[in-house]
Amino acid sequence: MTLARRLAGPIWPILFGLGLSLPTLAAEPGPKRGQFYGAMATEYPAWFKESFLNLAEDIAEAKAAGKRLVILFHQDNCPYCNVLVERNLSQKAIESALRQRFDVVALNMWGDREITGLDGKAYTEKSFAAANKVQFTPTMLFFDEAGQVILRLNGYLPPARFKTALDYVGQRQETLMSYRDYLAAHEPPPARGELHPQDFFRPAPFDLRRKATQGRPIAVFFEQKDCPACDELHTRVLPDQATRELIGRFHAIQLNMWGNEPVTLPDGRRTTARDWARTLDVKYAPTLVLLDPAGKEIVRAEAFFKVFHIQGIFAYAESGAYRQEPSLQRYLEGRASAIRASGQDVDIWRLADEPVGHKP
Repeated sequence: MTLARRLAGPIWPILFGLGLSLPTLAAEPGPKRGQFYGAMATEYPAWFKESFLNLAEDIAEAKAAGKRLVILFHQDNCPYCNVLVERNLSQKAIESALRQRFDVVALNMWGDREITGLDGKAYTEKSFAAANKVQFTPTMLFFDEAGQVILRLNGYLPPARFKTALDYVGQRQETLMSYRDYLAAHEPPPARGELHPQDFFRPAPFDLRRKATQGRPIAVFFEQKDCPACDELHTRVLPDQATRELIGRFHAIQLNMWGNEPVTLPDGRRTTARDWARTLDVKYAPTLVLLDPAGKEIVRAEAFFKVFHIQGIFAYAESGAYRQEPSLQRYLEGRASAIRASGQDVDIWRLADEPVGHKP
């Protein structure tokens, strides 16, 4: 995932999410603009399909070849797209599974090429991405032979999890079980261990009604024990102090996605962590689900993200910017631009234990 090349939307929510005010910025005599680090150009494989971008035709052609259609949304200089290509697709088993079972069509989520959708309507790449509520890159949509989306991957997944997703769709497993159940059956079971404690997590009992949350937005960290991705989140992303301060403005709780801890939902219904995770279709640990005080989902993070994007996701929800700006990507670009205008550098590919401007 990276930033679009335009600043759009009102600046007030962006500045509020930064803890800045417009008069504060205006009063200071134009600091030197901060640097931007972490962008990565990507060369996509030559074996991706050269499509005329008529999706009904693409699905029919894939079906005739015994394959299925995949649409990959990317954007320029996206480091998460880069690791998808250079880390995942460079592995023989993954490349072979994609080439044998799928036709892959790449779309730039800010592009202007014309697409004919399955509804017969004309779109541009960017309007088609917006119609499909694409918030992260890479985002991949997997279609069946009837043109139904049977799996959606929002963001970058490490190679093993990505290969599991390819096997699920490529082997037509959706006729037998849900993707969540397939993952549970094919990923190593959680071993013994403990969840990572954080001082911003609220203790049990978990009551998410407005009275208990005092009207704060809600952050739910669905995790599991002995989870390498959870380890990285807690040891290499969440130590960032600015991120911790943002999370501290939420009513944040941590749930074992396979556990039976009782939870009172914002509407007063009682459930368990495991059942709620299933209802929300939480597939991976960790998954971060951000809710408004009434319990409506604002955004979730279910893939691999570094400090800038985790911090930006929380700022997007906490500032209320989502009410005016439906595109998280546009918000993130505006936020980066405001940070740089204040004289600070932005590094979109940094972990908390790495310096700004480090070499990837």
